[in-house]
Amino acid sequence: MRILILAAALLASTATAQTPLEAPLPPVRPWHGASEKLVAKPADPWITPAEASGFVTTPDYAATRAWIDKLVAASPLLSIETFGKSPQGRDLYAVRAHKPVVGGPATPKPVVLVQAGIHSGEIEGKDAGLMLLRDIALRGKDRLLDKVDLVFVPIYNVDGHERSSPFNRPNQRGPKDMGWRTTAQNLNLNRDYLKADAPETQAMIGLIRRVDPILYLDLHVTDGIDHRYDVTYAFSGWRGYYARSAAIGRFLDTRLRPAMDAALKRNGHIPGYYVSTLDNREPEMGMTQDVDTPRFSTGYGDVAHIPTVLVETHSLKPYRQRVLGTYVFVEESLRLAGERVGELRAAIDADRAARPTTVTTSWKQTPEPIYSVDFLGLAHDTYRSPASGRDELRWLPKPVTFKMPVYGSNPDKTVTLPRAWWVPATLPHVIDLLKLHGVTIEPIAAPRTLDLDMARATDPKLGRANEGHIPLEATIVHERRRETMPVGSVRVPADQPLGLLAAFLLEPESEDGVLAWNLAPGMLQRTEYIEGYAIAPLADRMLANAPKLKAEFDAKVAADPAFAADPTARLQWFYARTPYYDERFLLYPIGREVN
Repeated sequence: MRILILAAALLASTATAQTPLEAPLPPVRPWHGASEKLVAKPADPWITPAEASGFVTTPDYAATRAWIDKLVAASPLLSIETFGKSPQGRDLYAVRAHKPVVGGPATPKPVVLVQAGIHSGEIEGKDAGLMLLRDIALRGKDRLLDKVDLVFVPIYNVDGHERSSPFNRPNQRGPKDMGWRTTAQNLNLNRDYLKADAPETQAMIGLIRRVDPILYLDLHVTDGIDHRYDVTYAFSGWRGYYARSAAIGRFLDTRLRPAMDAALKRNGHIPGYYVSTLDNREPEMGMTQDVDTPRFSTGYGDVAHIPTVLVETHSLKPYRQRVLGTYVFVEESLRLAGERVGELRAAIDADRAARPTTVTTSWKQTPEPIYSVDFLGLAHDTYRSPASGRDELRWLPKPVTFKMPVYGSNPDKTVTLPRAWWVPATLPHVIDLLKLHGVTIEPIAAPRTLDLDMARATDPKLGRANEGHIPLEATIVHERRRETMPVGSVRVPADQPLGLLAAFLLEPESEDGVLAWNLAPGMLQRTEYIEGYAIAPLADRMLANAPKLKAEFDAKVAADPAFAADPTARLQWFYARTPYYDERFLLYPIGREVN
């Protein structure tokens, strides 16, 4: 026993003497800018928790709510509401900043919706928002509310926010303790907009539908390579590319982008397009301007006709600098939206009135750049790592500027939209999804028999677990079938404002739809079978009596040695060509009304 006690004591003393491993980050470059004037003085009674710590720390969920409740109690301009609850029981809440119009109409003002902490380790949006709310409520910036309301969600991923640790984001410079990227259910909320598995997502979509924002900001932090930009951002339509909501894309590119760049530069920040390189080890190879799918906030906003901007401050810049850059971005967004309410509303209305006849469901990278930019980079060299056994990249503080090629996307798969989709009553969760998103549906009260275009998945392959699902990949083959839709099924017309959103959810070729996320797994299950003693003589008879079938079989045997050597596979091939085979096996249950 004495030996065990002594050993335990030695282990304890060794553990106490050890210091935590800290990932070494590239050198930080000094920064000063006009936005530093936004920081409250130490004696200010309304200093935020992050400011009070010198931007070393960020407040936890309880401290954030307590500070906001105190501010709301002090100002008639602010109110707070709960719009959902997390799996661990925390309230999802939003602060509304509203200034009554004296003598004006009683109609609600348009809303700028700002959310922070969708990835809760990327949390400077919360601390920037607290500062801006204070300055609106108590420091004379209420003019920002003359034409618009601000609805601010300080912490979207509330459960992830409380899974806080100094070791959550090794590529990020501060704050001291950071939240976790995913929710308590291990779901990434910025991969969940269309499939909406998480209760947080369902609550957010409910909030979006209720406030119908004329501008939606999604606040993040990005890592990757080192460079000089501290506030990067993106939206569908950047430089005129890839906007499904064409009028909204033009507004964001020709109105918001110039104004935002100017505001950030005036305040000492360096704005740029969201940096995603082809290879982080060789950044000069180029970066990409991708087409966002509706699993992301920007892709969702694009198909739902909501002006949506992704803000990505740079993780290697000091936390203080990132918070101040985010403040400037949100403030300028409020100012611009207020000044151009009419233009924004006209763009939204134009896109909601459009009725596209085709949709591109997947894209592939362009072989050549679509343009190049003078990239504000930093120098780097390499060193031999004993751990990896290869040369590793090392960032240096020396500025360099070079021509960065930007690669875009070409359409890979494009489909012609039907007049409508038919979702059977056997997929109630899909019908619920359509209702959640506000898609117009037409329920039927009696069975309907229809001639529909149906899709069958051939050569299906299940992927690795992703976002709570086992995704499905398959080659899609279309066929005409006469189908009876039971009571409770719904018709989803394509001729509606959210026709594009419906298409991305229901089209079998969609990379973000019901089939791809495997939301109809019953189509993969075959229950009936045939014994060998029955199929073997039947197959022999088929070979003898059907020359065309025999030729097809012989070609398959000659071309596929594995198939030729597998007796079961050979007999299954014949079984699939008999009337005994399950005709609904691999049949995607959602039909397309094409005439």
